[in-house]
Amino acid sequence: MALVLSVVAFLMTLVGGLVAMRVRDHRHLVLGLAGGLILGVVAFDLVPGALEISSASVLHVPAPMVGFAGGFLLLHVIEQAAAIHRGHEHEYAPHTHASGASGLLAAGALVGHSFVDGLSIGLGFQSGTEAGLLVALAVIAHDFADGFNTFTAASLHRADRRPALALLGADALAPIAGALVTLVVTVPKPVLGPYLGFFAGVLLYLAAAEILPEAHSGHPRVMTLLSTVTGVVIVLFVVGLAG
Repeated sequence: MALVLSVVAFLMTLVGGLVAMRVRDHRHLVLGLAGGLILGVVAFDLVPGALEISSASVLHVPAPMVGFAGGFLLLHVIEQAAAIHRGHEHEYAPHTHASGASGLLAAGALVGHSFVDGLSIGLGFQSGTEAGLLVALAVIAHDFADGFNTFTAASLHRADRRPALALLGADALAPIAGALVTLVVTVPKPVLGPYLGFFAGVLLYLAAAEILPEAHSGHPRVMTLLSTVTGVVIVLFVVGLAG
């Protein structure tokens, strides 16, 4: 099942890249929905599930929540250090975007992130079918944005689209490679709980710092907000019915 869903993530990444080539508007509604789905999965499934799996603690703080904070902060530090943020802060304050070689570096970083996405799908299924399905939902939801951003970053200030297409293909295949690894590697539950917390922190950062700001930037706020709320409500009902 993990491998099948990683193929869906592969297709969603390609769709995101194709949209980046052709669509310059209305994608904000899709990104808003993706952000809501991710927020719902983090709040209603990943964090509660991680806390249920692991009883370990660090300085009396549940280990999954330490992992959660670590995932959020690690992605923030890496993003700032590599200057890969492709949001729209220039609309609010001076900001320099990645270009040329740094754009390719940013796209390469997203390929690595997509490999971890595939690992996360497989590890989610190792903790249970419900967790695996919801992790896959989160991955598939934000892989559209990953594909879109990978192509956009790699093609920035470049007339030749071949490097961008090559990186888009690598980004699409990365989740399948990650899921394949989990077919031969089993992670113990004491490690799985903190890892799911870590992945939840990564997802929350992607939604809060990448996807939602991009969705709301330069577009009507009300419809985008409704798309985000819809995503949250969908996950709430899915988790509620599964429980």
